[in-house]
Amino acid sequence: MKKGSLLLFLFLASVIQAFPCDVCKRNQPKLLQDISHGTGPQADSEYFILAGAVLVVLFTLMYSLKFLLKPGEKSPQHIKNTILTPVHKHE
Repeated sequence: MKKGSLLLFLFLASVIQAFPCDVCKRNQPKLLQDISHGTGPQADSEYFILAGAVLVVLFTLMYSLKFLLKPGEKSPQHIKNTILTPVHKHE
């Protein structure tokens, strides 16, 4: 019970820190006001960098879920079969 309470407290403390303070919220552009701390992007080119990073993360997430749920490997020589097939003991 203590461990669960501690983990819940740490989670809630981290979530509360994620909300921007009033000064940071005022300094953010309209698009990012309730999302992050700091001053936000300083130049318009930084929005393209941010959008590129978001696309890379979404692309990676999509393909990691795709290959996790349906890997598609059917070859009996695939390395995953060394783990998935049981080892037969020699009697």
